[in-house]
Amino acid sequence: MSLIIRDVTVRRGVGPVISDVDIEVRPGEITALVGPNGAGKTSLLEAISGIVTTVSGTITMDGVDLRRVSRRRRSRAGLQHVEQGRMVFPNLTVRENLQITTRTREAFSSALALFPELEARIDSPTKLLSGGEQQMVVLARAFGARPKYLLLDEMSLGLAPTIFARLLPAIGEVAREGVGVLLVEQFARQALGIAKDAVVVANGRVSYQGSPAPLIADGDLLRSVYLG
Repeated sequence: MSLIIRDVTVRRGVGPVISDVDIEVRPGEITALVGPNGAGKTSLLEAISGIVTTVSGTITMDGVDLRRVSRRRRSRAGLQHVEQGRMVFPNLTVRENLQITTRTREAFSSALALFPELEARIDSPTKLLSGGEQQMVVLARAFGARPKYLLLDEMSLGLAPTIFARLLPAIGEVAREGVGVLLVEQFARQALGIAKDAVVVANGRVSYQGSPAPLIADGDLLRSVYLG
């Protein structure tokens, strides 16, 4: 059972933004999807979650063809997509934000346990939190939904590298609990450092797929695959 993307092409405007992509996201593992800006990473995640349609190819989740499944039904089936930007409900408290997705007390407690910093702010309006704290709320809300597969799109956007580094262990913990994670990140080395598999896209196509280790060890190789 996996989230499997096969030969997927996504078009926006007059031409494809990403073409012929093959990725398998397995339960309990993190796959890092990295590449330069404009490479089509966000479009691919939006195709998986149902925001945009694919031109060709297949997307299946645990054997179910997602092309015939609405975005809402994909989410209910266990596919969570954290889009770019800190999408909190600013006038609601941290507690109220988490209660939107956590259906049980256990799920609420488990999500909050990943970010102990939030406990002191639990009854504060989310708009009063720092950018890093708001992103913690976004992630805790996604984790609290108990997904099978999690799509994370540039969660570091607008954050300092040190703040982003604080978020990474939580992603690793969620994967260890059996969630398959597809992680899109601008901080490539940090993302590759926690991933089991790496996919690099450049110029709308996959330029590298395999172990993250060679890319981490060889900066020249990483730069070359970024150029496609």
